[in-house]
Amino acid sequence: MRKALRWLLALTVLIGTLSTAGAATAAVPEATGTTDIKDQLLAIPGMSLVEEKPYTGYRYFVLQYTQPVDHRHPSKGTFQQRITVLHKDVSRPTVFYTGGYNVSTNPGRREPTQIVDGNQVSMEYRFFTPSRPDPADWSKLDIWQAASDQHRIFKALKKIYTKNWIATGGSKGGMTATYFERFYPHDMDGVVAYVAPNDVVNDEDSAYDRFFASVGTKECRDRLNGVQREALVRRESLEKKYQAYAAENGYTFTTIGSLDRAYEAVVLDYVWGFWQYSLLSDCDTIPADAATATDDEIWNSVDTISGFSAYADQGLEPYTPYYYQAGTQLGAPTIHFPYIEGKYIRYGYQPPRNFVPRDIPMRFQRGAMRDVDSWVAHHAQHMLFVYGQNDPWGAERFRVGAGAKDAYVFTAPGLNHGANVAGLTADEKALATARILAWAGVASPAVQADPSAAKPLARFDARLDVRDVEREPALRP
Repeated sequence: MRKALRWLLALTVLIGTLSTAGAATAAVPEATGTTDIKDQLLAIPGMSLVEEKPYTGYRYFVLQYTQPVDHRHPSKGTFQQRITVLHKDVSRPTVFYTGGYNVSTNPGRREPTQIVDGNQVSMEYRFFTPSRPDPADWSKLDIWQAASDQHRIFKALKKIYTKNWIATGGSKGGMTATYFERFYPHDMDGVVAYVAPNDVVNDEDSAYDRFFASVGTKECRDRLNGVQREALVRRESLEKKYQAYAAENGYTFTTIGSLDRAYEAVVLDYVWGFWQYSLLSDCDTIPADAATATDDEIWNSVDTISGFSAYADQGLEPYTPYYYQAGTQLGAPTIHFPYIEGKYIRYGYQPPRNFVPRDIPMRFQRGAMRDVDSWVAHHAQHMLFVYGQNDPWGAERFRVGAGAKDAYVFTAPGLNHGANVAGLTADEKALATARILAWAGVASPAVQADPSAAKPLARFDARLDVRDVEREPALRP
């Protein structure tokens, strides 16, 4: 994990950063009839063009769509929500993607888009700038309002893209796709949710403690625990380095309250951040004996994984909407550190309230996640959840019960927060791919008869189909 200000969503995970790609393999797309696809998009009431970017084999548009601030009271103000459209052909299925944060304005395909060889609509989550009402009524930032944003976009674009639709997203985006399905279960033909946390009871987080007690190998855990503890033992000397670093970069700590609070928050994210973004093979990069490591070695390891800019005002501000939601509906994890003496820990895992400016009121809604969890367990249909074996966020995950139909929860062996269908075991990969193709309405007779024959319909493009993890500072899904 690199420093927070370098990690603004490019997208991810899996899930990866959307990047401008080179030559594509797809045929040049065609619009319906004789009307150009751009004209069709701009004929939608409330839709405006920001820019069109050339991309071989596709048309790519960055757009703004007028949304109500409050879908329950549409007359009480609007805001401009940023979306992008990667257009292939109206005869192909469409994938509706959100990462749950900002949207990239460079073309790229999510894994389901490559699998079905389709169009892709990507939505910026409300209240992430520039998709923020002005003035911002933060009480209108909740999972139902965001799902209603998606619903309106879908209804507007379905008139153009009439074939099947699949919702997808990674991490907070996977949560978003799930909430969309819960509130509007008749919109999508399928859902592919990657590494989606599911914090049903916010005050009960023992699953995370069990995860950290057994993940990876004892040798790796001991290395990580040792560095984390040593960073707190050497707090005085390393905070002097932090003060100089903050002064050099103009970082301030008004929201969290002090540099000392920020320092401890970064250090306590260290072990979590490693498993979220790294693999077991990366343990070799961790100092083997923290007690004999230099201050610079301890600092560099923590900074590389947790990022010392993460809890400065400048690191927190872009993610205020996430922390607000974590403190009002989504929940946030709390873990313990039995290998660190209590005298070295002053604050523990701090709640989301500490990361949101105090002039923004927050009140936690305990029933929100229970409602979604129960709905998924008993009513999920055409839903696929993919988790990584070594990803901390998967410790509390969605599960499907007896009432679910054609719904699956798969775990990619050895993978982290970047887990995807391609990383599943061979049988699960084939089944997942076959179901995605079926939900999209493009499964061949051969695949319908034998899921093992299922493969992505579009050829992999190393630049267009990035498979890197959606990198956020630790403790942001």
